[in-house]
Amino acid sequence: MNIAIASDHAGFTLKNEISAYLKEYEYQVLDFGCFNEVPVDYPDFAFPVCEAISSGEANYGILICGSGIGMSIVANKMKTIRAANCVNTEMASLSRLHNNANVLTLGARLLSYEQSKDIIDTFLKTDFEGNRHLIRVEKIHSLTGK
Repeated sequence: MNIAIASDHAGFTLKNEISAYLKEYEYQVLDFGCFNEVPVDYPDFAFPVCEAISSGEANYGILICGSGIGMSIVANKMKTIRAANCVNTEMASLSRLHNNANVLTLGARLLSYEQSKDIIDTFLKTDFEGNRHLIRVEKIHSLTGK
């Protein structure tokens, strides 16, 4: 399974820790940056991860910034992306079960490495329930705005 990952400067350290953790479990990690703690703009790093998912290059994405909120906003601008900013395992589970989320966003200033690992494990190991939830996900993708 291919996991695309990126962060801004606030999430740089956690991104590297998570990348190493995922590689231990033989996930293929596609790192889209950032590559140091010099301040950057998170949209520049969220967008390539989402493109990788949309193109099929990656199965899932993980985006990390200070709160996870900015990355989530950027990711959800893309039509094929369903990003969930999760702060616990229950949110990660529900994001997959009910929303078929394909991007997980995390807040490096809010979560420890251990908490992040648990959330990621839950996210990656939970399957979408489908059924009534599929209708809702389809409705999300049919919405257009101004």
